[in-house]
Amino acid sequence: MPKAEDITAMFTRAGGDYLFARWGRPVVPVVFGVDAATLATVKGAVEAVVTLAGHQMAETDPELGANLMIFFFREWQELLEVPNLDRMIEGLGDLVARLEGAGANQYRVFRFDPAGAIRACFAFVRMDAALDEVPAETIALSQAVQMILLWGEGAFAGHPPLATARGVTVLRPEVAALIRAAYDPVLPAVAQDASHALRLAARLAAPRPEASA
Repeated sequence: MPKAEDITAMFTRAGGDYLFARWGRPVVPVVFGVDAATLATVKGAVEAVVTLAGHQMAETDPELGANLMIFFFREWQELLEVPNLDRMIEGLGDLVARLEGAGANQYRVFRFDPAGAIRACFAFVRMDAALDEVPAETIALSQAVQMILLWGEGAFAGHPPLATARGVTVLRPEVAALIRAAYDPVLPAVAQDASHALRLAARLAAPRPEASA
């Protein structure tokens, strides 16, 4: 299991500040740019990760309708043609130009409630040649993991959150355990002090109760 310093690194921003946030409301996903089969795969992956966290999903968000919007497309410029997206993503044109210039194939924008908990996430996935070779199930699970918490930019740089077991893509046990711990009701939905990582580490280190017969 990851140690406190590892967890601290996973929630440290590029500027060096610790910032943890989880969803403060039920997750309501909507997916654009895929066929029916892929839609079911993506929503299934989101539901699996939300259930793992012990969080909730809903049919609609009273404020936004849908609060997790996942876009699949071929070229970043396509985002500029999505109706009203520029109203939801400030500086969309500049963002598209920057991501296009960097050759990025994915990006996420989070929105937060007044307390700092996640209230919405916009996930953008550009299906380039590299992602074309990746199974839909893997892409879906990866996106679900990356939206469930506000991870630091380098959270998975050295250790991807997914692994392959007997030909099936699965979430690494240590990442799954961390997600479950992060949604412990006793812990805050938002934290800006690295001592929070110590509390997460303590939960990961605690022995799990034996199942009774």
